[in-house]
Amino acid sequence: MAKRIFVGNLPFATTSEQLRELFERIGPCESATVVADRVSGRSRGFGFVEMHSDDDAARAIGELDGSDLGGRKLTVNAAHDRPAGDRGR
Repeated sequence: MAKRIFVGNLPFATTSEQLRELFERIGPCESATVVADRVSGRSRGFGFVEMHSDDDAARAIGELDGSDLGGRKLTVNAAHDRPAGDRGR
């Protein structure tokens, strides 16, 4: 299990700090970031969290996948690295 976690279907008003607080209920977070559009600066509705340990990451995925945040059902799973040269296109 990877320590890096993808979190999808976030409410657009969610901040990185709120995302961190959600995951720190389960265990220590190294980082939590809501991804923003480069042009507008608005949330893209997803983010990434890095947990302190693999065990905490597995527990967070198990407990938070499908949970409700602001009326939206979260998608929480292990993040996968993008292939080299992939710039999101």
